[in-house]
Amino acid sequence: MLGLALWKLKLLLVLLFLAFTLAAAMRPSVEALARRRIPRGAGILLHYAVLAAGLGLLLWAVVPRAIHQIEEALGEAENEGGFKGDALGWLNQRLERLPKVEDVFDPALHLTLIGFEIAIGIFFVFACAAYWIFERDDAVRLVTALVPERRRRLVQDTWDLIDLKLGAYVRGQALLIVFVATVLSIAFWAIGLPFWLLIGIFAGVVEIVPVIGPLVAGTVAVAVGFTESVEVGVAAGLIVLAVRLLEDYFVIPRVLGDAVGLSPLLVIVSVAATTILVGELAVLLAIPLAAVVGTLFEVIVLERDPAEQEVPTVLFPAQDAEH
Repeated sequence: MLGLALWKLKLLLVLLFLAFTLAAAMRPSVEALARRRIPRGAGILLHYAVLAAGLGLLLWAVVPRAIHQIEEALGEAENEGGFKGDALGWLNQRLERLPKVEDVFDPALHLTLIGFEIAIGIFFVFACAAYWIFERDDAVRLVTALVPERRRRLVQDTWDLIDLKLGAYVRGQALLIVFVATVLSIAFWAIGLPFWLLIGIFAGVVEIVPVIGPLVAGTVAVAVGFTESVEVGVAAGLIVLAVRLLEDYFVIPRVLGDAVGLSPLLVIVSVAATTILVGELAVLLAIPLAAVVGTLFEVIVLERDPAEQEVPTVLFPAQDAEH
C-alpha cells in the first residue's frame, strides 16, 4: 500500500526533490549572506530576484532575435534551392500542418489551465526550497534522534555530504549551461551558421540532460550547418567537438570536479531508469537521484566514512554550507 501511495504521489515527490536540490544549491550563499547580517529570508528573496532578472533579461535579449531568425529563414524557403531549400520547405510545411488550438478546445481556457498549473508548480518548488533552508537543520535533528546514538554522527555526516553534492552539482551545471551557450553562440555566429543563437542556447540548455543532450545539440548544429554548405556543417561539427573536449578536460574538472562521483555508464543507466520509472520530466533529476543513491550505497554497503570523503566545492567553500 505504501508503494502504491508513493507511486500515485510521484509528481509531488519529484517536485519536492527538485525543491530540496534547489535549496542545497542556494544554502551556502544564503548562509554566507547571513554571516554578513543579511537575514536568511532576505537572502532567499535576493536569489529569487536575481534568477527572475536573469530570465527576464534572457527573454528580452534573446527571444525577439531568435524569432526573427526563424521568420527570416522560413521566408527564404521559397527562394532557396537544393538541400537548404528542401529542409526549410519541409520545416515550413510541418509548422503549417500543426493542429490549431482553436480546432480542439477553447484556447483561452486551455492556456489559463496550463498557466495556472505551471504557476502552482513553480510556486510550490520555490516555496518548499525556501522553507527547507530554514527547517533543514530541525529535520536532521529529528531524524538523528530516531536512530541509535552511535549512528547519529554517521547519519548527520551522510546527510551533509549528500546536501553538498547536490548543491555543487546544480551550481556547476548552471555555470556549464552559461559557458556552453555563450561560447557556441559566438562561434556559430562567426562561421555563419543559420539559427546560430537558437542552436547555441539550445546546446547550453540541453547540458542538463546527461549524455544525450550534448549529442543531440551537436547533431542539430551539424545538420543545420549542412543546409548552408558543407564547409559550415564541418566547421559546426569541429566547433562542437572542440567545446566538448574543452568542457570535459578543462572546465568540468575545475568547475564541477567530482561533485557526484558517477561514471558515464552509471549516468546513462540512471537517465534510462529514471525516465522509465518516473517519466521524462524527472530525467533532469536523474544525476542528483543517482548521487543520493550512490552516496548511500558507499556509506551503508561499502562502509565508507562520509566525513572523510572529499567535499565538492563549486563557487562556495565547504564551510559556507555548514553550520
